[in-house]
Amino acid sequence: MTLVAGVDSSTQSCKIVIRDAETGAFVRSGRASHPDGTEVDPAAWWNALLAAIRDAGGLDDVAAISIGGQQHGMVVLDARGRVIRDALLWNDTRSAQAAIDLLAEVGADGPDGYAARVGALPVASFTATKLRWLRDAEPANAERVAAVALPHDWLTWRLLGYGPADESPLGPELDALATDRSDASGTSYWSPAAEAYDLDLFERALGRPGVEAVGVAEAELEEELTEVVGEGGTNSDAGDPAPGAPVILPRVVPTGHIVGTTVAHGGDGAYADPGHPDTTGITGSIPAGILVGAGMGDNAGAALGLDARPGDVVISIGTSGTAFAVTDHPVADLTGTVAGFADAAGGYLPIVVTLNAARILSSISELLSVDYDEFARLALAAAPGAGGAVLVPYFEGERTPNLPHATATLAGLTIASASRENLARAAIEGMLCGLADGVGAIRSLGVETERLLLVGGAAQNAAVQTVAAQVFDVPVSVPTPGEYVADGAARQAAWTLTGSRPTWPVTFVAELAVDTVPQISEQYRRAQALGSTPRA
Repeated sequence: MTLVAGVDSSTQSCKIVIRDAETGAFVRSGRASHPDGTEVDPAAWWNALLAAIRDAGGLDDVAAISIGGQQHGMVVLDARGRVIRDALLWNDTRSAQAAIDLLAEVGADGPDGYAARVGALPVASFTATKLRWLRDAEPANAERVAAVALPHDWLTWRLLGYGPADESPLGPELDALATDRSDASGTSYWSPAAEAYDLDLFERALGRPGVEAVGVAEAELEEELTEVVGEGGTNSDAGDPAPGAPVILPRVVPTGHIVGTTVAHGGDGAYADPGHPDTTGITGSIPAGILVGAGMGDNAGAALGLDARPGDVVISIGTSGTAFAVTDHPVADLTGTVAGFADAAGGYLPIVVTLNAARILSSISELLSVDYDEFARLALAAAPGAGGAVLVPYFEGERTPNLPHATATLAGLTIASASRENLARAAIEGMLCGLADGVGAIRSLGVETERLLLVGGAAQNAAVQTVAAQVFDVPVSVPTPGEYVADGAARQAAWTLTGSRPTWPVTFVAELAVDTVPQISEQYRRAQALGSTPRA
């Protein structure tokens, strides 16, 4: 049996799954926690990866590995490969003004606007805005930047054996940095349509020119190991880049291509679980000879893990909601509602985020003082349309549509409709109608949707499944719960190993035929049009 490994380095934790490369059969897994916060020392991710590897029983029998991870985070390195400052994560919003400034300078529409050039408008979560913030708020740090990486890029680099000279066998070879098209497309300076960095947009963000890494040939690794480790030096005697030197951006590597092969290292550090600081242990180690794939962003990893194909749209119901579709053509949305990203399989992944999803159900179940099972029972006891009661669930404002100051509205209540059952039903209908708005925004850009894959904890709720079939006008499939991002990375690792996309099966707990009830969406539209009281 030939084994492959896939990693999901998310905001909260690092998870690794090991599977049979031929069949996809699960073999074993491991995990480790990440620290909380919106800015994090990347060393914590590296230590967690090594701890997760140890928890999974090591990699001695693994032939290939790929890393999927949280998108958009800014990891800046100096010329010695050292992290200059803690990474700013996707959920760090201090760059909101920087996003406004960049959009004002470049514009949204027209041939020279952001939408046409990179498929998405810059927002505070995207990497470019964080680089602009660094330029403006920490100019001394901005001047020290020799390379910019995303979280999964940096972990792949470390996995291969690169890093600061005193922490890695291969040293700080910045030209060895690599990424994939899905994660690159979340930066606001890489174009899915052109399949290339937009270096002008990068320079506008950081105020310095950029250049794509050239890579390190596999044949040079042994020579490089001798030069870097044997001499104990680095590529630079100073931590700052040479005057006028361009900033290195990771080489964009297609899925199925090999980024490199591991050298033996690691295993000599301690890891303390952030949730249990009194628990420490020796981390795992990296054996030599494992093929390393390009990796991917988390949503693209989930799409690959679910084996999503053109015509599929995935809805993930977490604290917030995400809808993304697989398509064979790039998209650009001038409104900024849809981000026109690339996927991890050679296609494209337009994506929409809603702020209100599973939190709607938790809020209303708490209001009704019931657990999730009883909440589902109540909702299923009500007729479709909840007797005319409609919840427009903008509890936290909303991003799709863009109503940051909106509040939730409960409309259509009468003496007859004011029941616990109708309130539970209205909460689920409102949540799914909000997500349907996201799917509608994707469709408006010419993306076909023929099947909906419903994932996330709330997707296992029987009432959510029933109502989904009544809200959406395409069949709804609910995959068996799993680590979809890590599974997508494992699929990519197998692709890297064999040269072809795996045909591993995907299992489902429910497959629901279309059962659309037009009343639900019609009354939701009417309630939406009433507006809401602005947030105080």
